[in-house]
Amino acid sequence: MLRAVFGHYYTEIPNHIPESMGITSAGMLAFFLFWLCHLPFTFFRPYQLAGFFWFKTAVMIPAVWGLFIFCMVNTKGQVGLTHIAPASGAQGGWFWLWAINVGMGNTATLITNQPDLARWSKTKTGAMYSQLFTQPLAVTLAASLGILATAAMNNKWGLELWNQWDLLDAIMDHYWSSGARFAVFLCAACWTISIFGTNIAANMIPFGADSSMLFPRYITIPRGQMVVEFLGFAICPWKIMASAAIFTEFLSGYGLFMASVVAIMVADYWIINKGNMFVAYCYDGARTNPHYYYKKGWNIQAVIAYLCGIALPFPGFVGTLGAHVSETGMNLGHLGWLLSFFVSFFVYIAICYVWPTQNQKQVKEMTLSFEAMADALLIAPDGTSIPESLEGKPAGNVGMVYDNVDYDAKGAAINEYQTKYDS
Repeated sequence: MLRAVFGHYYTEIPNHIPESMGITSAGMLAFFLFWLCHLPFTFFRPYQLAGFFWFKTAVMIPAVWGLFIFCMVNTKGQVGLTHIAPASGAQGGWFWLWAINVGMGNTATLITNQPDLARWSKTKTGAMYSQLFTQPLAVTLAASLGILATAAMNNKWGLELWNQWDLLDAIMDHYWSSGARFAVFLCAACWTISIFGTNIAANMIPFGADSSMLFPRYITIPRGQMVVEFLGFAICPWKIMASAAIFTEFLSGYGLFMASVVAIMVADYWIINKGNMFVAYCYDGARTNPHYYYKKGWNIQAVIAYLCGIALPFPGFVGTLGAHVSETGMNLGHLGWLLSFFVSFFVYIAICYVWPTQNQKQVKEMTLSFEAMADALLIAPDGTSIPESLEGKPAGNVGMVYDNVDYDAKGAAINEYQTKYDS
């Protein structure tokens, strides 16, 4: 966008940053402005951003298709992939596993942070079906259009482009006119808005939600978003974006650390506790919490399952960072996400079967059906409508439906009812 508007006044900014840093002074200026545009969004809570996400979707569709159509018309559809020999045999099998691993790594953050977003759904299945159909379609379509567009222009211009930013740069190199620059500016602006949405949904909101859970006395969701906004500089993201190889290696390795977390959440909710949660105790950080304080705040069973999940593919991840690792170790790394998920999944179930947590023991003793405790969410504040499925059982679940009630009042009502119901 800056080059489209200012031309050489931007590209010829004197560079005072060492080449080893992977970014120039001009690039740092762009990153700072991009970072600065995120700042206002840190003050909003998730439900206040629904309109922005709809806007992001609306502007992204014409940008993606517009750039793809331009590339196809400009090259007459000559994509230039015919000379690439497909991998076969064992090599082909490992390639497909590596590709799956990269793909899962690309969406690992959104999978892991799903509860931070799905909790705002107005219905039980609202977050499920909306993503079940749109997520695979959108991701596959966007990736396919990007691959075909860059491949076509690479074939025609003899380049090795792999991302849309370099492609837009190349278009301005070949068509330096006011019309082309304006079109590039609009396209880049739409992509910028889209990445705002990705950063907010995948990074800012989850970090804000999780940090507010860890330190509720000091951090709210907006404050947590502000913290991660400044951490955006600390991770030096331009290093990750230095090349396609580094980027894909980062994604494939990063995913295995997330897969174990997802596996434990899935096993705990769907298999072990059958969808039953003591909602009120999720907000109780006291040592006396009988359900979720575990061993001095640590779920030891989950920690063991997590470490087992990342142990096998970890050597392959280290190998992608430049260390010498055997072929077997690298192949285990190619299995990363899948291997990490299933190992943690089955190890956690096995450990909890032999050595259940206190919470799991209580859920088992209550002999509840799947998500039976969800009925407790409809209990009136005065406790007059206890569901039959929970009659006489130590439910301890007192999440209630309130409209237009501030958090403090709701918390007081929950605590009052909890005491009455437990007694």
